[in-house]
Amino acid sequence: MSVAVEAGQGAGARFTVLGLLAIADRRESAVLQPSKPAALLAVLLTHPNAVVPVESLQRAIWGEEIPATAKASLHSCVLRLRRLFAKYGISGSTIEALPGGYRMAADARSLDLLEFRELLGRADRAAEPADELALLRAALELWQPPVLGNVHSDVLHREEVPRLAEEWLRTVERVYDIELALGRCREVLSELWPLARSHPAHERFWEQLIEALHRTGRRADALAEYRRVRDHLREELGVGPGPALRQLELAVLRSDPRTPPSAEIGAGAGAGAGAGAAEKAVGSVEGLGPERVRREAGPGPMAESVTGDAVLAGLVQAGLLREGPGGNYRVHELLRAFALAAEGSWARAPGASEQPGAGAGLGAETGAETGVGPGAETGVGPGGETEAEPDRGAVPGAGPIPSVRQSAAPLRTTEV
Repeated sequence: MSVAVEAGQGAGARFTVLGLLAIADRRESAVLQPSKPAALLAVLLTHPNAVVPVESLQRAIWGEEIPATAKASLHSCVLRLRRLFAKYGISGSTIEALPGGYRMAADARSLDLLEFRELLGRADRAAEPADELALLRAALELWQPPVLGNVHSDVLHREEVPRLAEEWLRTVERVYDIELALGRCREVLSELWPLARSHPAHERFWEQLIEALHRTGRRADALAEYRRVRDHLREELGVGPGPALRQLELAVLRSDPRTPPSAEIGAGAGAGAGAGAAEKAVGSVEGLGPERVRREAGPGPMAESVTGDAVLAGLVQAGLLREGPGGNYRVHELLRAFALAAEGSWARAPGASEQPGAGAGLGAETGAETGVGPGAETGVGPGGETEAEPDRGAVPGAGPIPSVRQSAAPLRTTEV
């Protein structure tokens, strides 16, 4: 088993799994080359201080087809790791052989994964949002992708790496929840653009990007990003945007200045932050039910004072309109019946000629696609202004995600 070595500094030996699998001390950092002992070490380090069954270790090293000599070979891998540890002053008992499996002893000083989790715990207990944010960003700086990129184990990358990636995702979500709650919308845009692009199916990052654009007055860009993620979800996964994204789109369409901050900055996140914080972030946008429409309409007949966007949103929420492709809407039979009863106001019968002063028709036949679309689809905002759609290929401020730290030290190869 060979390792690549780089110059470095530190106090005592330390293992890393949040990037390339490596061992470091105050003299050098040894990046392990792909091998069976490396796969064994990676599995033990991703389950620190826990007994990993022999069967799990064998699967990680050999896959589903475990050879008859696997037990003896596993013992040989452990011996090779202990010889490597001796070069860095690490006790051979760090890997313990216990009934049924092996255990790797580690703490926050000797393993970056445990330091990451310790920082998340401190962030969760922080009294001030700025302190929590600083601790979370310090935790993210420990990540140096690709995670375990030098370990060739399909089982490890299928079962363990996604679990680690989920911890990173929850932490990044919380960071931008706090940033937006503190009003730093413009400052984080250059980070959110590439983050959303690199995770096209992760709706929470798109919500944060759209909210930041909306709150900095870039309404057209916010709607364009909503269309981008909506189209991706439909084309690639066959699903539509979730409730939080749809509510956020309505807030942008209505130019709602009350779009809520993305986080309750007094609430910590820690390792458990993520889905719950994300739902709190956007889920408080108030829906447009009948009571809301009556409140916005004010005294007098609703038709004389309520806004067009409020009517549209209310009809969608009531199920009388359903959004279709291209910004058009499918009209419920009940709504079309009421429209036809108006006789020459804002709707007309199928096949009838358009009357002067009539608005956009609701469809030539029941359930047909219509041209009644909000600004998100037609480019026309609630006030009638035409909005130019930005270039979809442009990524303003795109760059490396700030939580990723790349090593710049020169490497050399040695044999172990």
